[in-house]
Amino acid sequence: MSTITVAQLIEQLKQCDPHRVVILSSDSEGNKYSPLCDTETGAYVPETNWNGEMRLEELTAEAIKAGYTEEDVAEDGVPALVLYPTN
Repeated sequence: MSTITVAQLIEQLKQCDPHRVVILSSDSEGNKYSPLCDTETGAYVPETNWNGEMRLEELTAEAIKAGYTEEDVAEDGVPALVLYPTN
């Protein structure tokens, strides 16, 4: 994976539903910093006010090929965009 630039992120965001929530896969204390390397859309299922898990919004042929099943689909998730750091 390579680092994503602001220009690349803007292009990805233009293709995304603007009502999705943004989910970060890091801590809020700013203990460490890492370049953005990937984004993904899915369904965010909050477990508490501070964290939750990402699940599939729907089971596609591509997801099935990757090994996902109906159990991986969120029934009550919030449409979200995840930003993944390099580390």
